[in-house]
Amino acid sequence: MSVRTRIQSTLEEELKPERLEVIDESHQHAGHQPSMTGDGETHMRVRVVSGRFLGLTRLQRHRLVNDLLKPELDAGLHALAVEPSAPGEPTRW
Repeated sequence: MSVRTRIQSTLEEELKPERLEVIDESHQHAGHQPSMTGDGETHMRVRVVSGRFLGLTRLQRHRLVNDLLKPELDAGLHALAVEPSAPGEPTRW
């Protein structure tokens, strides 16, 4: 199973998102951190809208996502960009 698929599955299960995009941006960083995860998936962007973020600060939202994805980060995911929003909040995507 790919890193992208594992991230998507984890966030769907834990956050029950209204919207979720997991974007592999590794190709934009070719040669930067080659194959740290063993499959070349080193840089991911997560865009997520979830009710779990209601009442949380931006920092708390980032920490929640980072905590959920700690196994991927520990396994070699080099970069994780997080764009978290609560339902009804404006998004840039």
